[in-house]
Parts: sequence; structure tokens; C-alpha cells
Amino acid sequence: MKETTLDNSIESKRRRRRALKKTIEKIMNAVFFVCGAAAIAAVAPITVYMVVSGLPAIREIGLLDFLFGTEWKSTAAEPKFGILPFILTSIWGTLGAIVIGVPVGLLTAVFLSKVASRRVASVVRPAVELLAGIPSVVYGLIGMMVLVPAVMELFHLKNGTCLFAAILVLAIMILPSIISVSETALNAVPPEYEEASLALGATKIETIFKVSIPAAKSGIVAGIVLGIGRAIGEAMAVMMVAGNVANMPGLFKSVTFLTTAVAKEMSYASGLQKQALFSIALVLFCFIMLINSLLNFFLKKGEKP
Repeated sequence: MKETTLDNSIESKRRRRRALKKTIEKIMNAVFFVCGAAAIAAVAPITVYMVVSGLPAIREIGLLDFLFGTEWKSTAAEPKFGILPFILTSIWGTLGAIVIGVPVGLLTAVFLSKVASRRVASVVRPAVELLAGIPSVVYGLIGMMVLVPAVMELFHLKNGTCLFAAILVLAIMILPSIISVSETALNAVPPEYEEASLALGATKIETIFKVSIPAAKSGIVAGIVLGIGRAIGEAMAVMMVAGNVANMPGLFKSVTFLTTAVAKEMSYASGLQKQALFSIALVLFCFIMLINSLLNFFLKKGEKP
């Protein structure tokens, strides 16, 4: 009789635990749903506002003249609002930062995850985290005071504020995003994959580049996307080292990015000029969305068997 009572008590406790777990699971599902809905609710009004604010100037100026015009003279007696120099500068600046920053960031992540000892990693990792916490204006100030004079002296230029200086600053700024996310992805690779590769006779370096990195590809791409987003969206640091002249892009020419074009004129803009700046912001917004969509598309395509 006592055993039956004890069994019933144990079964009752198990039922209560299962019911509690189900309740907690439902609550957490609701929390996750609310968080996802909040993210969508935040993006949707921003998108609507950008479209509503950016389209009037494009209608008045003309889509082709706006996107492919090579002159930006927003304060002239006969203003011109061509943003092709800004678009090409942003593209070349971002590509340059990727070419420099992605290999350095990925190799640093590999070093921290697979090569470095714990003692060395404990020193390097905080330095990377410190890079992420430095404000943009500090990057710009150091670039203006140190990098710009160095570029001017090294390449015998009259003015060191140029696209090349901006690329170097952006390459440094995207490193923390790439390193931290890529390292996390590499740490998540099951050790069995690497052990199997080593057991088949592959060296450690071969295992890293032929097994670990491909297995962590989705996480690494996510880090690169974050880095690209920061490179495209950076304004303050770029403004301080790029020169802010509406030239067609050249490696050693003073240039203006899409972000800096908005930042430097918005404080005093009015009328059509202000509307055109909103249009630039809309183009930048579409540009970032397009890059994210393309990267996600190729990533998913690469994962298909």
C-alpha cells in the first residue's frame, strides 16, 4: 500500500514537472515571437519612412539624372544632384575594406580558435574586443592625425585625405565584427570533424582550411555581412579622412561617400537639397539590403547538396 502511494506521489511530481516544462516552453515561445515581431515592427516603419521621404526628390530630379549624374552642386545657383560619384566611392571603399579586412579578420579568428594557446588568446581577444568598443570619432581622429600624414608622405601627395586612407580606416573598423563572429563559428565546429580529418592523414593547417572553415562557413559569412554593414554605414571616421569632395573615385583623390554626403549637409539643408539627402539615404538603405540579400542567396545556394 505504501509502495503504491509512493509510486503515485512520484508520478504526480513527474506530471507537475512536465506541465511546468510545457508552460515554460509556451511562455518562451511567446517571448521569442514577441521579440521577432518587435524586430519586424522596428524595420517596417523605417522602410516606409525612407521610401516616403526619399521618393519626392527622385521624382523631381529624375531617377537617371539622380543615380547616374556625375556632378553634385546642391548649393549652386543652378543646383545639380548627381550621386554617381558617391555610389562608386562607397562601392570601391567597401570592396577595398573587404579585400584588406576579411583575410586579416578570418586568419585572426583561426589563430584565436585553433592555433593560439589559451594564454595568448586571453591577451589577443580582449584587444579585439577593445577595437569594437572604440568610438568612430576616435578612429577618425587617429586616422586624421597619424594615417593621413603618413599616406601623404609615403606617396608624395599634396593632401593625404583620400579614398586610400578611408579604406584603411574602414578595414580596421570591420575587424572586430569579422573576428568575433568567425571565432564563435569556428569554436562551434564539432571536434569529430577535425579528428576524422587528422586521422585520415591531413595536417592541422589542411584540416583548418579544408574542414573547419567550410563547416563554419555560415557563421563566417554572417561576420563578413556585419563587417560590410559597418563599412557601408560608417560616416564620422570616413568624413575625417576622405576629404569630402564630390569627385569620381580615385585611390588618392579626396572623395565623398554616401554616408558622408548626408552627414555633412543635413544640418543646413532645406527644400529640394534636404529631400535629395533623404533620397541618398534611401539609396544607401537599398544598397545594404541588396548586399545582404545577395550574400544570403549565395550562402543558401552553396549549402544545397
